[in-house]
Amino acid sequence: MAPKRILVANRGEIALRVHRAVREMGHVPLAIYSKADRLSQHVAKADAAVCVGEGPSIHSYLNIDAVISAAKQLKADAIHPGYGFLSEKAEFAKAVEDAGIVFIGPPGKVISTMGDKVAARKTMAGIGGLPLVPGSKDGMTDENEAFRLAKDIGYPIMIKALAGGGGRGMRLVMEEGEFLSLFRRATSEAAKAFGDGRLYLERYVTSPHHIEVQVIADQHGNVCHLFERECSVQRRHQKVIEESPSPFVSEETRAKICEAAVKATKEIGYVNAGTIEFLMDDKQNFYFMEMNTRLQVEHPVSEWVTGIDLVKEQIRIAFGEKLSFRQSDLRQRGHSIEFRVNAEDPEKFLPQAGRVTGVSFPGGLGVRVDSHLYRGYEIPVFYDSMIAKISVWGATRAEAIARGKAVLQETVLNGIKTNIPLHLQLLENEKFVRGNYTTRLIGEDFHYQERTPDAEELKMAMIAAAVSAYGKEYKGKCPEEDENSRWKSTGRMEALR
Repeated sequence: MAPKRILVANRGEIALRVHRAVREMGHVPLAIYSKADRLSQHVAKADAAVCVGEGPSIHSYLNIDAVISAAKQLKADAIHPGYGFLSEKAEFAKAVEDAGIVFIGPPGKVISTMGDKVAARKTMAGIGGLPLVPGSKDGMTDENEAFRLAKDIGYPIMIKALAGGGGRGMRLVMEEGEFLSLFRRATSEAAKAFGDGRLYLERYVTSPHHIEVQVIADQHGNVCHLFERECSVQRRHQKVIEESPSPFVSEETRAKICEAAVKATKEIGYVNAGTIEFLMDDKQNFYFMEMNTRLQVEHPVSEWVTGIDLVKEQIRIAFGEKLSFRQSDLRQRGHSIEFRVNAEDPEKFLPQAGRVTGVSFPGGLGVRVDSHLYRGYEIPVFYDSMIAKISVWGATRAEAIARGKAVLQETVLNGIKTNIPLHLQLLENEKFVRGNYTTRLIGEDFHYQERTPDAEELKMAMIAAAVSAYGKEYKGKCPEEDENSRWKSTGRMEALR
């Protein structure tokens, strides 16, 4: 393939991750950024970058016209949307295609169908071997209509936003008396988060496991799965830890759920990388929940256990190439766990912003860090609180857990609060260690507790403070504003004493 100019319509760690794959393939990585992100690594490490607006995402990363304009200005051949922002907006995929630019993702029509959760349920209902959780047939805003339907479906019941995810607009209703108040709150939250207050209802699966299957399909009819991921460690419906393979799923069930995911992917004419998400009960009965028509945050664990670079496959597929492997080539080797590192108060679960005064990530065998942090970086207030993903691989799950503990203990992030203490406590939880946990682990079987650091932790903190005061400082060269009030990258990150 001749070198292509590929724009990543995203920010932070995922933009850096895609840039790396683009560069390794011999292509040219391009970036966009908001004014709040002008000193981000994803800007400095791109070959060229254009500012698309002010800090709030609605004025920058969600501004389709600005993104398309930037792509044209940078002479981009293709756009990779990353995840979040515009990655699951059918109108964005269409705008990219209308501009004569290759969209590195599924066709807009498929995004539209699968992005509407009710439409997705209707589509999947016609596919044999793919059971659905009982629920509403359409999105709704009328609380009285929803109340009557909830009675028919039966409690406990889950309220979900039709237009989004990430736990926003989602409420678990255990009994009839709390339905109306929770429905109103979910409607308000969904409207604010997604500009769409419609909700739908699903029967709540007791003792639920959140199991998802990574699928990938080319334009020639080839579809493969990269096995399953266990995503049941969640806090307020947001994933915290993911792993592959699932310690709960049997080989027999694994074969069934992966086969069902591949069949569904073929039936809907899907192309590129995607994830089909299932709820699984304590008897390993599984039910289709939704499909994410993009790359997932947790894709590294699938890459660890299969050896497949999903981003490179996405790029090849978008330019018409066939998958570089067959299903028979894939095996799950070893075990991988990913920890989402958030800038947040782990006790109050509140996002944090501010200046990072010290950074030291570990390395070594079976360790991967995806992050855009550097010493002196100012975490903006406008975006998701995730600032790094630390993933580990081990020959066994026990080894992966032990490696995860060591890596998290060695990680230094000064100047801000993070949820690393939460991760370390989770790794000590008996149910997590046994692999016998559900989506209700946090809050039911695990409660985070603030504690006083021991002598060894205080010693490590003192060393980190010394590194922060006297070590190397990483700064981004400041972009300069041109006559069109567009911002352009002026160089890569430098290490300065």
